[in-house]
Amino acid sequence: MEIASRMDRLSESITIAITTLSRELKASGKDVLSFSAGEPDFGTPQVIKDAAIKAMENDDTRYTAVEGTPLCREAICSKLKRDNNLDYDPSEVIISVGAKHSLFNIFQAGIQEGDEVIIPAPYWVTYPEIVKYSGGTVVEIITDDASEFKITPEQLKAAITPKSKMLVLTTPSNPTGSVYTKEELIGLAEVLKDTNITVISDEMYEKIIYDNLDFTAVASISEDMYNRTITINGLSKSVAMTGWRFGYLASKDKALVKAMKKLQSQSTSNINSITQAAAITALDGSADEDIETMRVEFEKRRDLAVAMINNIDGLSVVKPSGAFYLFVNIKEVSNDSMEFSKGLLEEVGVAVVPGVAFGLEGYFRLSFATDEETIKDGINRIQKFVASK
Repeated sequence: MEIASRMDRLSESITIAITTLSRELKASGKDVLSFSAGEPDFGTPQVIKDAAIKAMENDDTRYTAVEGTPLCREAICSKLKRDNNLDYDPSEVIISVGAKHSLFNIFQAGIQEGDEVIIPAPYWVTYPEIVKYSGGTVVEIITDDASEFKITPEQLKAAITPKSKMLVLTTPSNPTGSVYTKEELIGLAEVLKDTNITVISDEMYEKIIYDNLDFTAVASISEDMYNRTITINGLSKSVAMTGWRFGYLASKDKALVKAMKKLQSQSTSNINSITQAAAITALDGSADEDIETMRVEFEKRRDLAVAMINNIDGLSVVKPSGAFYLFVNIKEVSNDSMEFSKGLLEEVGVAVVPGVAFGLEGYFRLSFATDEETIKDGINRIQKFVASK
């Protein structure tokens, strides 16, 4: 069969490719430490698993509404009100197969051929791929260590053209762990005020924040931002539910919500009913103690990993304020992050993701969502590798 030409717009995920390769090497008997996957090493909290078991025992195993059960969407609305002071009606919420699916629905339903989507770099690998697949044009705003990988109002203003349709913001960020402050978001909101740009705010790592910082939801900045922002969130990272595949979006744009619901009805339909039942428990605060336990442990690991990386001659890293990644600067050692990462895997058995996968050369991403002994061993191997160069 001849493959559709639109598939040429897509590239393979380097993150998934490296994670798969490291698993294969490990399975073949090689001593490999993987820091490439964006997945908590904790188990899903027991209270959530119990809710899933109860749902199965109660035969809660039927099709649900395409956009999710009323109870689950109500739980999302309650969470958004409680945590972010945002008011949504359940009709303005769609539950999808992870946040990636939510993003796919948005870009497929909202992008016309040639529309421009502004994406700060470094970015999560999937953003530009879905935009290109949907016929859009990616406009990158390049950031660096000096700004903690956050865009400025001046950069945003310079990137806007008559074709600008959307802006993607990620806070906390994958791959950098950067978190926008309320003041920084207010500055960006001022630039957007007189435009028709829709903001896609990916807040998947919202609960993984460090140093007693307060998280600010993008839609909470002002009435204008509330009306132009589509909030993306889920349970994969903060509640260690990656395999449950639960993501959601909330938007005041009723026409777009209707279009995305129609698209989902003809693709995946509803996500599985058991996950939705369990998600209610994850959303209503029942797992908050478990979330805090994981967050505290991630913060300890972050401090350890940052100190060790910054002790390696030739490498440096900005201490992230959220998520569980380090975006390590290797510019003094190598200008080719792919070659560097490949050598690291082959020579010392450490798997990381090259910065080029996230749209920024001269860096690699290291996930510290693993135990302290593995972090120590892995970074010591990295130090030996760098010293050998």
